Amino acid sequence: MNKLVIVESPTKTKSLSKYLGSDYQILASMGHVRDLPKSKLGIEIKDEGKGEFDFVPAYEVMEGKGEQVKKLEDAASKVDEVILASDPDREGEAIAWHVENILKSSRKLAKKEKLVFKRIAFHSITKEAILEALEHPRDIDMDLVDAQQARRFLDRLVGYKLSPILWKKVRRGLSAGRVQSVAVRLIVEREREIEKFKPDEYWQIKVLVETKKGEQFEVELVRIKGKKAEVHDGETAKSILAGLETADYFVLDVKKSERRAVPHPPFKTSTLQQAAANVLGWSAKKTMNVAQKLYEQGDITYHRTDSFNLAPVAIEAVRKYVGETYGVEYLPKEPRIYKTAGKVVAQEAHEAIRPTHIEVSPDKFTGQEMAHDQEKLYMVIWRRTVGCQMAEAVFDDTRVTVGAGQCELTATGEVIKFAGWKKLYAKDKDEIQVLPVLEKEDKLTKKKVSGDQKFTQPPARFNDASLIKELEKRGIGRPSTYAAIISTIVDRRYVDQKERKFFPTSIGIAVVDFLMTNFPNEMDYEFTAKMESELDDIALGKLKWKKMLSQFWGTFRDKILKVDKDSARVGVPAAMTGKKCPVCNIGDEVIRDGKFGKFLSCSRYPECKYTAPYIEYVEGVKCEKCGKRVVLKKTRTGRVFYGCEDYPNCTWASWHKPGEKKEEVVAE
Repeated sequence: MNKLVIVESPTKTKSLSKYLGSDYQILASMGHVRDLPKSKLGIEIKDEGKGEFDFVPAYEVMEGKGEQVKKLEDAASKVDEVILASDPDREGEAIAWHVENILKSSRKLAKKEKLVFKRIAFHSITKEAILEALEHPRDIDMDLVDAQQARRFLDRLVGYKLSPILWKKVRRGLSAGRVQSVAVRLIVEREREIEKFKPDEYWQIKVLVETKKGEQFEVELVRIKGKKAEVHDGETAKSILAGLETADYFVLDVKKSERRAVPHPPFKTSTLQQAAANVLGWSAKKTMNVAQKLYEQGDITYHRTDSFNLAPVAIEAVRKYVGETYGVEYLPKEPRIYKTAGKVVAQEAHEAIRPTHIEVSPDKFTGQEMAHDQEKLYMVIWRRTVGCQMAEAVFDDTRVTVGAGQCELTATGEVIKFAGWKKLYAKDKDEIQVLPVLEKEDKLTKKKVSGDQKFTQPPARFNDASLIKELEKRGIGRPSTYAAIISTIVDRRYVDQKERKFFPTSIGIAVVDFLMTNFPNEMDYEFTAKMESELDDIALGKLKWKKMLSQFWGTFRDKILKVDKDSARVGVPAAMTGKKCPVCNIGDEVIRDGKFGKFLSCSRYPECKYTAPYIEYVEGVKCEKCGKRVVLKKTRTGRVFYGCEDYPNCTWASWHKPGEKKEEVVAE
């Protein structure tokens, strides 16, 4: 062996070993090997005048990575060539750069004169992709490394300089994040929209009618006396229902039209995370972990991408599969090309997420080739990839208008003429009624009149899918950061996640309010998006990373000093239980948010040190095993589940609320 290939994970070493010969030794760096120290800022900031600063990092081998670094040094000392094959993005480029720097500065390699370093990148772990990469090695792309360093330094400067302010002004032990705090702001603002929302009453009025042939369908009130029907109270509804009970019904109009549904584009990182959240109920973190395994096993292309692009060879393979499996009528005349909106930077200049071998359909798995979660995510990716190159689905849409006295009611229905790409998916859960054949002026018989009182609903709370969609829409964060953003704000107890929805905690609200008051610019959505765009410019070589950091640091440093000196301390509000403290009987018992969740305390703390566990009961449901009350609990990782209050005597537990309908959504 005269060549050493260094990848990031042991799984990759197994995958690459299948394709490379005896000349290659393959080792894993086990992710990052060098970083800024945890215990201090680790960046020396030198003021060079005129608003310019130099930033000198004190990188060190990470804790627990010493043995792995020694293995890399030993292996490198016995070869002539080191091939750095970490992931093809900014973070992977930075890992390659750190590994090269560690090996070049190693005493063990100091006397080795002919050691050559090469960088290769591949977007799928297949024989063809790896051999192609080996034929075209390159130097490390320092623009990508600088972009990664700039992000790391920005996050370190904000975290290590702003967190002590939060300790002093809000609560000890808190921490701030450049992007995470902005994400919490989104959740807090949505919660306040919900709190301010005032529901409006409205009535939905429907009539079940029947044709002469006995065919029944339902129509809904839309107009009264030619104007839009707006029914906002029970008395008006009662009057309209009475009129509909005695009215004669006939068909006013029948309109038919053809509708075509085009397939969705292939997945990029954000849309895969959204689909997995909606279809599988997964967190972004779980989706990325499973996708990482699929990539490392050679089953899919690289899963961190902003691109909808598919390689010509992949399009050709998909079209061949569709034609042979479903028939030529399911193939569009020309391949479908999907373009990514906005600028494409170096790390995103590769493919969408797709199976590496499209002919390996999910129905070919034996159950042993992939773990169950991997099979499920592979199915989602495989169907989206195949579907994006299939023909449109074609529907016959029908809209019927029915007259009843002064009222007009309508019904819509659809009949699928040609399934197209929809053939890959089962029926959606919301079925649209199929209407009978009707002609204008056909008489109908009223079978049942119904009126349902309803109220307008507040904006929905964010879940994994909708939060990622909102972050992406605003240009906040990038594909590789969404999962980490969500995990961080949950782990830090700034938000709770219940039934897959995000709720801000009292700590999260207090932190957002403090930061919005004192650091409005850093919490601004457009400012955060602008910084992401500047990081992209660094990756493209259009902006120097230290110049970007200088522009940020000069203003931020002055603001930190001012806020530390002038801002007032803020408290974290506690919720009242309505009871007196059981210890002192003077203060009130309150619910506080702590590092490990909610707990009971005395409002007179620290004078009274009473604390007790807080048990959150779920109203209106009982244990499915013993009938006792159900409580909300959390795993060590913060995931919410339901359990019996009588644990450990009763061991019933569930991810789903008792009685909650578990609906499986099959279309993405």
